[in-house]
Amino acid sequence: MSGTLYDKVWDAHAVRTLPNGQTQLYIGLHLVHEVTSPQAFDELNARGWHVRAPQRTFATLDHIVPTTSVARPFGDVLAETMTSALERNCREHGIPLFDLASGAQGIVHVIGPELGLTQPGMTIACGDSHTSTHGAFGAMAFGVGTSQVRDILASQTVAMSRLKVRRVDVDGRLAPGVYAKDVILTIIGRLGVQGGTGFAYEYGGSAVDRMSMDERMTICNMSIEGGARVGYVNPDETTFAYLRGRRFAPAGAAFDRAIEWWRSLASDPDARWDARLRIDAAAIAPTVTWGINPGQSVPVDARLPDPAALAASEQTTAREALEFMDFRPGQLVAGTRIDVAFLGSCTNSRLSDLREAARIVNGQRVAPHVRALVVPGSQAVRAAAEAEGLDAVFREAGFEWRKAGCSMCLAMNPDRLDGREVCASSSNRNFKGRQGSPTGRTLLMSPAMVAAAAIAGEVVDVRTLLS
Repeated sequence: MSGTLYDKVWDAHAVRTLPNGQTQLYIGLHLVHEVTSPQAFDELNARGWHVRAPQRTFATLDHIVPTTSVARPFGDVLAETMTSALERNCREHGIPLFDLASGAQGIVHVIGPELGLTQPGMTIACGDSHTSTHGAFGAMAFGVGTSQVRDILASQTVAMSRLKVRRVDVDGRLAPGVYAKDVILTIIGRLGVQGGTGFAYEYGGSAVDRMSMDERMTICNMSIEGGARVGYVNPDETTFAYLRGRRFAPAGAAFDRAIEWWRSLASDPDARWDARLRIDAAAIAPTVTWGINPGQSVPVDARLPDPAALAASEQTTAREALEFMDFRPGQLVAGTRIDVAFLGSCTNSRLSDLREAARIVNGQRVAPHVRALVVPGSQAVRAAAEAEGLDAVFREAGFEWRKAGCSMCLAMNPDRLDGREVCASSSNRNFKGRQGSPTGRTLLMSPAMVAAAAIAGEVVDVRTLLS
């Protein structure tokens, strides 16, 4: 085999070419949660079908679960109904469920890697667009719709069209105070929110090579925000070290054999990519979104653009964004007053994210007018953070310490913005209404930047605190 990792994984999982030209792909891992699965299971049951490969299907509760009290039944009738449906469907079809009593519940894209379910060379599907997260391990991972969830449950396959591959090299060293979140916001800002349409993104370069698995997951997670359905990093020693000893990873001699296979999947030196982008890591600054899509961002010390100076295709959206966000051209994003600080989401809710944010807030106090909350990505992350005393650091600073879940990223639970509140968020989407209020305003940034904004009560350059 030769070529890119994407080519190798695609060819290894191709079942046949369909009459419409698409490929029927075998799915190595199917992840399920409570929001996009009920209708899929209903359609499965109505046809009298069974789950084809329950041993390759795993479920958890994340989108709609409350992060305060998890006593059942939930106060939200819809949340209780969806949760009960997932519990029933998993029980009837023999699907493992990481529920609230399991100790392993959490955001689907957090628990998959931490349990060792996510492995190099896999095809991974989930009814969630941020499934691209798992590509950090050298997997081909993508989100699917409810009808495709049904198809995968029934056949363990899905019909897809082959993507082109763009290589994105980030070379050099990131400056202190610059994180993986800044890298991916910079990439999306450079290529645009539709730049990845029809592409898989392969991330590499010396800066990516030095990143931890958590950092690589942050980058791959937001590939979809740039229009790319798939984003991945070639597996290497960092990948293997992360997976060793995980609950569902191979063990002993089987793990050593797996490493040989995983290593062979990396893109070959002479692989041909359909497009390529190179970025200087040293030139990246802490980055903040100012608009209504993740591509509308600027360095924290930069001024907001004048729509008239942008490409014609971007001007209308830029004007709409400035009006909605109550910004003006030429304004500095630094100094923007915030009302809420949210640390969480499948992008940035892992232990390393919480450690870095806690380092910023340690010994400080949240500004009196700011509501600040920390939502760990999983029960395991929460327990590990508490074992290190991070919860005490956050509580003493004035943050709320919550239970695991998606929380204010999607706001399908009580965690949401109120009215025109401005939120400094470590999540992945700043669309209108994304955080639960149709008029709420979201500023995406790294966890460290969120922590700094919570203390200052406004957007500030975290580098000033680190120095």
